[in-house]
Amino acid sequence: MISSTVQQQDEAQRPPTPRAPRPGTRLRKALLGRDTAIIALLVIVWLVASRSVQNFDSPQTVYYLLLDVFPVLLIALPMTMVIVTGEIDLSVASMMGLSSVVVGVLHEHGVGISLAIVVALIIGLAGGALNGFLVTAVGLPSLAVTVGTLALYRGLAVGLLGTTAITGFPEQWRDLVSDRLFGRGTAVPGIILMFVALAVIFAVVLHFTTVGRAIYAMGLNTEASIFSGISVGRVKFWLFVVTGLVSSLAGIYWTLRYDSARGDNATGLELSVVAAVLVGGVSIFGGRGALPGVIAGVLVIGTLRGALRLADVSSDVINVATGVLLVLSVLVPAAGSALRHRRRRPTVRTASF
Repeated sequence: MISSTVQQQDEAQRPPTPRAPRPGTRLRKALLGRDTAIIALLVIVWLVASRSVQNFDSPQTVYYLLLDVFPVLLIALPMTMVIVTGEIDLSVASMMGLSSVVVGVLHEHGVGISLAIVVALIIGLAGGALNGFLVTAVGLPSLAVTVGTLALYRGLAVGLLGTTAITGFPEQWRDLVSDRLFGRGTAVPGIILMFVALAVIFAVVLHFTTVGRAIYAMGLNTEASIFSGISVGRVKFWLFVVTGLVSSLAGIYWTLRYDSARGDNATGLELSVVAAVLVGGVSIFGGRGALPGVIAGVLVIGTLRGALRLADVSSDVINVATGVLLVLSVLVPAAGSALRHRRRRPTVRTASF
């Protein structure tokens, strides 16, 4: 009798277990909510740019636009999961630079491109594992950890190669990342098929599996997730590992596309990735967001920047426009949430005598 009473008291003191949504529930809600608004914004920006900027909707412009946004699209996939858990990884662009340098240095010393790519991917895995270990095992904040590894990976890249560039990669490898799909007359580069395949995998995992539901639960309430049996540390660790791997893959793409391995490749790209994820509807506090909106967010920023660049607008103005869009993407949902909370708050009526 006493043990059952104690057990009931212990259960009453435990934090409530987050209710796991059914597979696809969050995706359906997102598609009917902010994700739909982001997709509509993408359509509006595209139509305005097509009408106001000459040759913007030409196959050539679309082709180069997709090539430009490809690395951001790639890294945005795992970054979405990381931010949904309430963490962040700011070392992604530095890992791109480090993997680029590794491919270049190995190629310069006679190593085949295939083996050099494998080594670069292994380094991406190791870098992501280091981030994950420091965050989950040591217990350090992900912001502080990845700011530190941002400097570490970039320092290693510059230290290995200095300010020089390695060029002259095999033409067949450069064509692999730049060839058009179905011939020269089309606007879609064939490398987009890789992104589509990865996007399907990430979308299925995030929106239709128990792992995805655990990711959302961690972002909403970490302590409750632990009590409900979710291995929070393990899930976060592997998310950082995957982010490092995909960042390394993006760095390899960058090297082959521009035929240049440099220590400063992709400098500052982490801000573009985070901005696109937030514009796409992912909450910086975790627990909310969906991949369709993130993909649309990447394309919105890419379309806006591409149109302004084609219209000969200075890079300073382009950065200001991107910053304004990012601020609005955070400010508007916060204002809407505050307004809804205010409407739901019960009004206190005073009795009249």
